[in-house]
This record gives sequence, C-alpha cells and structure tokens, in this order.
Amino acid sequence: KCRTGPLDIVFVIDSSRSVRPFEFETMRRFMMDIISNLDVGPNATRVGVIQYSSQVQNIFSLKTFFTRADMERAINSIIPLAQGTMTGLAIQYAMNVAFTAQEGARPLHKRIPRIAIVVTDGRPQDRVTEVATQARNAGIEIYAVGIQRADMNSLRAMASPPLEEHVFLVESFELIQQFAKQFQDKLCGVDMCVEREHGCQHSCVSTPGSFYCECNPGYRLNVDGRTCSPIDACADGRHGCQHHCVSVRGSYSCRCRAGYYLSQNKKSCTMIDYCSFGNHSCQHECVSIPNGHYCRCRSGFTLQPDSKSCRATDLCNGVDHGCEFKCVSTEGSYHCVCPEGQQLQADGKSCSKCGAGHVDLVMVIDGSKSVRPQNFELVKQFVNRIVDLLEVSPHGTRVGLVQYSSRVRTEFPLNKYHSADEIKKAVMDVEYMEKGTMTGLALKHMVEHSFSELEGARPLSHNIPRIGLVFTDGRSQDDISEWARRAKESGIVMFAVGVGKAVEEELRAIASEPVEQHFSYSADFTTMTHLVENFSLNICPEEGKGETEIRSPCECEALVQFQTNTVAILQSLTEKNILWARSLAQMTARLEDLEKQIANKK
Repeated sequence: KCRTGPLDIVFVIDSSRSVRPFEFETMRRFMMDIISNLDVGPNATRVGVIQYSSQVQNIFSLKTFFTRADMERAINSIIPLAQGTMTGLAIQYAMNVAFTAQEGARPLHKRIPRIAIVVTDGRPQDRVTEVATQARNAGIEIYAVGIQRADMNSLRAMASPPLEEHVFLVESFELIQQFAKQFQDKLCGVDMCVEREHGCQHSCVSTPGSFYCECNPGYRLNVDGRTCSPIDACADGRHGCQHHCVSVRGSYSCRCRAGYYLSQNKKSCTMIDYCSFGNHSCQHECVSIPNGHYCRCRSGFTLQPDSKSCRATDLCNGVDHGCEFKCVSTEGSYHCVCPEGQQLQADGKSCSKCGAGHVDLVMVIDGSKSVRPQNFELVKQFVNRIVDLLEVSPHGTRVGLVQYSSRVRTEFPLNKYHSADEIKKAVMDVEYMEKGTMTGLALKHMVEHSFSELEGARPLSHNIPRIGLVFTDGRSQDDISEWARRAKESGIVMFAVGVGKAVEEELRAIASEPVEQHFSYSADFTTMTHLVENFSLNICPEEGKGETEIRSPCECEALVQFQTNTVAILQSLTEKNILWARSLAQMTARLEDLEKQIANKK
C-alpha cells in the first residue's frame, strides 16, 4: 500500500470514440489497480474521476467516496462518451472544479499534494500547453500517460517536470495493467520519513519526494520546521466558546459570564431564566435578562409606574396619524403600513404606486469563440437597446451584465451604474472573451452572486422583479439543469434567447414557465425577426376556471413593461438588418450592370 502521506488524486480519463470498448475496460482496471494500492480515506488519500471527450463529465469528486469498494463500483458504471478529444478542456475542469475545496480538495496550506493523472490515446483537439501551465502553477502535479496512438509532444506539454518522471508512453492497452505497478512506484515513491534523518520532535509526514514535520495537538511547529512548542489553545479562535475560553496546557475549557450557565455541549452559554422562579408578579409578560428580569405588556398596552401592571392604549385613535392606508398601534407608538405590492415612502405615511417597468435585470451573454467578434458587437447593441428603454436609476431599474465562455466574468453588478449612459458606455467597453461555453457555470454565478444584495439586488420583500436574460449561440459544455432550476426556485424570471447552434432543449430548461413565452430561437444573428412573435405579453396570471392566482400588481406591470421593451428592441434590430441587406443587394446589382457595360465595350 502507498502510505507516504495523504494525496488528492484526480484521474482524467480519455473516453473519445477512438477508445474501443474493450480498451476502455483496461483503463478501468488501470484505475482500480492504482486505487487498490492507495491508503484511501477522508484523512488519507482522496480520489476523484472525470472522463472527457468533446465535453467533460464528473464521475465522482474527491469528497464523494472514501472506500475502495465504492470507488470501484462507480468506475465500473462509467459509460464512455465516445466523441472528440478535448484534453485541454478536461485539464481546465480539473483545475477550476475538481481541485476546489467545494469538491473535496484539502486547502493548499495543508501541503497535501494535488495530483492529476491524465490517460489518453490520441492527439488533443484543443490547446493544452497554456491550460496545463496554469494548472501546474496552481499547484497541481500532472502525470501524462499516453497509450498507443498518443502524441508525445502533447504529453510533454501537459506533464510536470522533471518530464522523465511524469511522462509515460505505453505501446498498447494490453500493457497498461502491467504498467500500473511501475506507475504506482513513481506515484508513491519511498517513505522519506524512514529513508532520511528527519529530526521531527513529534511526527514526520512523508510526501512524494519529501517530508514535513507535524506537532501533537496543543503544540505548534516552530520556525525551524522541526521542533514544537505548547500553544494557547484559546488563541487561535477555534475553541468555539461562546463567552470565555480558559487555556490549559494542550487543551482548554469554556466558562460563561455572570447570569449564564454552561450548556451540555460545554461551549455555548444559556441565560438563567429568572422568570421561571415564579416570583416576578408581572401582569402580562416577564422577560429575563442577565442578573434579573423586567415586565413587558402585550401590544396595545402600556406598562404602568409600578413596572408590573399594564393599561390598554391605542395611539392610532388618539392622534392625527396621517397614514394614507392604515395605522397600526404599537407599544407607546404607532406606524403606517401600505397595501401588498406598495412601499411606504420616506415620509413614513404615504404609499408608492407601481413603478413603470422597474426591475433588477441581469443579462448573461455568451462570449464563446463560436459567437465571433462581429456578432458579439450585435449582442452588445442588443443589450444597449434594452438599456435605452429602461428607467435606469438607483430606485428604478438596475442593470447588471455577465459574460461567460470557459469561465465567468461580471462585467458590472447591479449597483455599479446609476444611469443609462454609464451602462451603455460600459457595455461598449466589454472585451470579447472567446474560448468555451460553460452556461451552467454562468447560471451558478448569476444565482449566487449577481442577484445578491451585496451586488445591488433589492430585497425580495420590495416586490421588485428579478429578471435573468441568457443569450447563447451553442451547446453548453457543462450541465445547466440544476442551476436553471435553482434560479427559478429563487424567484428569478428567466428568459432564454438562442441563436445559431443553440440547443432548444437547453433553452427550454433555462426559460421560466410558461416556457413558450420565455424562450426564442433564430438561425443566425441577422435573421431574428421571428423572435418578436415568441415574446408574449401574457406574463401576469388571469382568472382560471374556478380559481385565481394572486400576484403583486407592481411585479406584473414591471414584467409586462420589460417584455414589451424587449420586443421593440428585437423588432428594431431586425428592421435595420433588412435595410442593410436591401442596400447590399442594390449595390451588387449595380456592380453587375457595370461589368456588363465593360464587357460590351470590349
């Protein structure tokens, strides 16, 4: 078994169409032979597996399984993708996803080696040199294992130095199982804690080609990297004591402030309930506080000078409150409230009416290489035409923009700009990203970040609609279903606009219900006229047979206004494209006439 210290290992397996079924079986056996000789576990070696062809599929992550039996069952259930050979895309996925803490990788400061084992039988169909360099710079050690038809130059471009220890070429799939033992020796190496005089005062931890020292609990490693000193267990802030931490050599205990007692978990503190003693004499409610208690009256009553008895009071009936809709009495005061869907104004009395199309709008645009620069400029025009028809202001409509390809970039959040001119200038300054199409990653970014209050989204209680508009021209290289569902469940109204090679199934998965009213498709960027017909204004629910769905009138009006504006923009862009096409046709006809005249003179 490999017991030289914990590792985070991810197998990156080529399942392109050139790998025949019986050859893929030997790759399964290769992975299982390696795993069978590892000391796996949550605190030992963790293993993950991804396969790739024209796309990347996660089989299981570093946090999924901690027994060899579970890993072998998952490996045996792999169905090869049987498409292209996008090795660079697979390495990028390993760097950006598989080796993250969210997927189970241990933090870098723990110095646990991160190892990617890339197994391939052909030449990559994308560029691997740049992304492999980024992965290595991110602390990932790459072993490149080529089989049969593999390109040696590509293997060397992927692998970590020294190349003679990280590049392997096997002549056939039949020999890969014999090669597993040789590779196992390279991966594990020798136990450096045994082979060297480590000088560690407490414990030595071996890693491939090196070692480091660790101290027992209650001690810290000194600057010499060998010796240990006792630590103040309270000083690191991880003790979890709610009130006071008392350090004891190598350990600690928790204590509570006066008026509290220590709970059964020996960390949290519970306030002593003085009201439970039964001698408070409060007419209504007794409220415990540290070292005592006080009496409190129910709503509509006032505490009397004896601090125990209560007397009824309703200030709404005794003062000129000036509330536009309704006055609500509280203890010793009152406040005004508004009907559902309207907000209380700054004067604390009047109520707001519906805003004209006020929304929180985040547009997510496809910046992959298939869009091409000239079409990307049309997308930017599309964005700015929408902005032209919105009432942009801090209290009106807010606009955010996200671009994605193989990664996701917030061009500007909802709270960045407060006028249409600022937004339009920022849109024109957006640089085209190119590369892949990770639509699922973009949706995740939109849900977790773009519609957060930190980036300018108004609280849901304000009834300001949240609208996400996704513009894409191709198939996503990752899964979109989970984050499309989460977006809609979180209250975001999703519109999907597809052009060119966009996949209808993915557009429907993104769009809100009813789907037909929230997604559109066009064959290319210059023939979008029929998209207008697909945008229906029936956003707000109507009375059905026997039941009525209630929805905020402000929200409905805002959604209708937004959809109406979007339809107008698409119509305008389409008309301009038609005029341009007619002009081009006229110029072509004139050139043909000139050519005929020249030919007749000759």
